[in-house]
Amino acid sequence: MKNAVKILFLVFAAAFVVIQFFQIERTNPPIVEGDTLEAALAVPTYISLILGRSCNDCHTHKTIYPWYAYIQPSGWFLRDHVDTGRSRLNLSIFNTYDAKKKIKKLEEMCEQVEYGEMPLPSYLWLHRTARLSDSEAKALCDWANAELAKFAK
Repeated sequence: MKNAVKILFLVFAAAFVVIQFFQIERTNPPIVEGDTLEAALAVPTYISLILGRSCNDCHTHKTIYPWYAYIQPSGWFLRDHVDTGRSRLNLSIFNTYDAKKKIKKLEEMCEQVEYGEMPLPSYLWLHRTARLSDSEAKALCDWANAELAKFAK
């Protein structure tokens, strides 16, 4: 029994070492200033700070890859989160969306923070400062709703 446990441990250790050779891409695409959220909408400083602290890592081309991005399989998990986040809402290319999509994304942004769905709980485990207070979530929604009202004109 002890030999089986040793062999199993060695197999897992070897597999862990081998998967370290399969690193994720940790570079960000270039940012075109005319394509950004700030180019599309009036973003006050306090909203920019909230977005920067709580949204940028997964929803922009400004991702800061932490130390655990270099350790697999956590790097793969992180890469998947960033790819998924950018595919659902990318603030770095927000101005490339048509008006209908901009409206939908602003509505979804507010809805997600109101219900505590964003930032993701799994992200908050290691990024506690990204947690939105009730007042920050309200400020983000108030801003999004004010921007939505401009589309109605």
